[in-house]
Amino acid sequence: MIQTLAFYLFAALVIASGTFVITARNPVHSVLWLILAFFNAAGLMVLVGAEFIAMLVVIVYVGAVAVLFLFVVMMLNIDFAEMRAGFIKNFPLGIAIALVLLAELVMGIGAYRAGILELGSPDGTGATPISMSNIEAFGALFYSKYVFLFEAAGLILLVAMIGAIMLTHRRRPDGARGHQDIGKQVRRNPDEATQMKQPGVGEGVEL
Repeated sequence: MIQTLAFYLFAALVIASGTFVITARNPVHSVLWLILAFFNAAGLMVLVGAEFIAMLVVIVYVGAVAVLFLFVVMMLNIDFAEMRAGFIKNFPLGIAIALVLLAELVMGIGAYRAGILELGSPDGTGATPISMSNIEAFGALFYSKYVFLFEAAGLILLVAMIGAIMLTHRRRPDGARGHQDIGKQVRRNPDEATQMKQPGVGEGVEL
């Protein structure tokens, strides 16, 4: 009974928050609703016994993707009026793509119901042992059979991260405002780091 109530609660919140994601006029509010949808989706994964997927949803999507979206929206100077103008301009193309995807979905469902498509069925060889949790079984398989693929994926992500840093890094000229010289800061005399000023009334401070 409690699991049924929890399912309906999480499902209703996912649908409601997903609706607010696409209807909110403020992009920051939209990202916050998206984070709420991720949390409730993680709750649904816990109910079906996929606690590892629930952990991935919280760590990867909420902790990285959604927060990245939030920082990008809040910190970048985005012209939302121009974005809305581009949305209206590309609206016919979006409708055409949506219709193509809908046609493919209808054809796939029709072919499946007609018996043309045969989906694979599990043979039980990859089932999780009773004495082992879902995360333990995943780790035993992931770090044994697929350990080299895991290392390759980590290397690719590392290269992508370094490439993104190199592409977006802009070196400021020496003496420019905001330029930081780490060596000069380390070598400075602590006694000369601050200066006490006692300006008169209305004189101000010379920088």
